[in-house]
Amino acid sequence: MSIEQISPAQARQRQQAGAILIDVREAHERAAGHAEHSLGIAKDALEADPDANLPDRGAEIVLICQSGARSLRAAQRLLEAGYARVASVDGGTARWIAEGLLMVVSEQSEADRDFYDRYSRHLRLPEVGEAGQRKLQAARVAMVGAGGLGSPAAFYLAAAGVGTLMLADDDVVDRSNLQRQILHTEDRIGVAKVESARIALNALNPRVQVETFAERITSDNVERLIADADVVFDGADNFPVRYLLNDACVKLGKPLVYGAIHRFEGQVSVFDAGRHRGACPCYRCLFPQPPPPEAAPNCAEAGVLGVLPGVVGLIQATEVVKLILGLGESLAGRLLHFDALGMRMRETRLRPDPDCPVCATGRAFPGYIDYQAFCAAQ
Repeated sequence: MSIEQISPAQARQRQQAGAILIDVREAHERAAGHAEHSLGIAKDALEADPDANLPDRGAEIVLICQSGARSLRAAQRLLEAGYARVASVDGGTARWIAEGLLMVVSEQSEADRDFYDRYSRHLRLPEVGEAGQRKLQAARVAMVGAGGLGSPAAFYLAAAGVGTLMLADDDVVDRSNLQRQILHTEDRIGVAKVESARIALNALNPRVQVETFAERITSDNVERLIADADVVFDGADNFPVRYLLNDACVKLGKPLVYGAIHRFEGQVSVFDAGRHRGACPCYRCLFPQPPPPEAAPNCAEAGVLGVLPGVVGLIQATEVVKLILGLGESLAGRLLHFDALGMRMRETRLRPDPDCPVCATGRAFPGYIDYQAFCAAQ
């Protein structure tokens, strides 16, 4: 049996005669405006338990959405559930407005208007929706490094609505940074990188809180930076900080999103051994010993393709968002290699080391070490 599709004017007439007009859009969509006297019941909620919302199966029901597609599908579900008098508004609220029928706009604070407008494309994703966006809004991400990897990642995490970004970097902006560190600009040369980053991120999304730490990360302050973080982002450019971050994240049970770049190649992984002992590896499982300095020169020594940190940093940012939302499959237990010259990606499976000095199951945290000396000794 086909669903009756009616015009907005006909829907209005039936509503005035006693029909129940239901807007099946999501709450954030209805907040921007809904048909006068309509009930708001999201499509998924209506279909999941129609009896809870519409106990009278003999009542006349008219469904409306934005364009008519969702309401038509919902009407079909109601018909299959035993509701005999169901219709859908052809053209939805878009046509309702075009025909001059009255819409009611819910009272909203400026913050709510900004939220629903700014994140409308996220809100349309069922996997994110308002609940997921609120998770992002409440999240805290600690980011070590406001340079090549931190720049693109911080931009996209701020744009995505991560509520608080804690940026740690003790460097200042140099002209040589501008080839790849897109948070910074010519007129901020000589400014602390974390302050330059704060200016850029607040210009993009003033609702994101940017906490700055113009400090070199050490064993004395690392826990102060990451203790309240939901996810830790590794944008460091040296091995001592990478080992320190790994150990602190294992101790405190924080997921660590790792990235590294060298000339034309990059790597990304997620180290989550702190929360999943024996199931996920840590950075030390991958690199029990740091390579000698001559085998891993930094960007200043070896050079780097300017766009490479953008690619790697955005993959890291994607992993951060997924971890906050609990979506998909993270890179925990996998190392992703990116070759820019060949435009290829390959994946290496990683296993936890049962004898790892930091993350082995049942092993107590051994304490922080002198990471500079540890890396220099290799």
